[in-house]
Amino acid sequence: MQEKLKINIKCRERFEPAVQAVEELKQQSEKEIILIAIDGKCASGKTTLGYYLQEIFDCNLFHMDDFFLQKEQRTKERLAEVGGNVDYERFKNEVLDFILQGKTVEYRPFSCHTMHIGNSLRINHRKLNIIEGSYSMHPYFGQSYALKLFTDISDDIQIERIRMRNGEENLERFQKEWIPKEKAYFEKFDIRRGCLIL
Repeated sequence: MQEKLKINIKCRERFEPAVQAVEELKQQSEKEIILIAIDGKCASGKTTLGYYLQEIFDCNLFHMDDFFLQKEQRTKERLAEVGGNVDYERFKNEVLDFILQGKTVEYRPFSCHTMHIGNSLRINHRKLNIIEGSYSMHPYFGQSYALKLFTDISDDIQIERIRMRNGEENLERFQKEWIPKEKAYFEKFDIRRGCLIL
């Protein structure tokens, strides 16, 4: 059983506009399915915000980290593609299409620890669904989202958080690879446009 999310007062204040936006959306929307995306800089609080909203609204939460590319997909061409270092095709086929059809979602999460796809997860249909993680607003998904949230932090805080979370050795890879890829994605597809910035 998942432990109750521990979140400090500073985070609660930071995330309050998102809570209000979701509450208003729930009250005003007549749609049977509501999709919300949380994208943003790595180490900026996307996952924390996702779990926080899930706790408040008792909704479905899906993680883009579950859709990193498998080894055989990591070709030179694919990794050179802006926004291409996530399996957006599989996410759409296994998750997004089923959410939009109001059906139960069954998908196989990719584990960054084992570098393999794991056992299937089954997520029952709910009206409110949150997709969190880098590349969750990839244009391949179309205009599916009723609300788009973008978590942002300064470069200095980002580096310090990655250092604490991932260690000095992994920080170098983030600086040379993951952060530049995210920046290119944000810029090419103008990801911040239309988002509530947190």
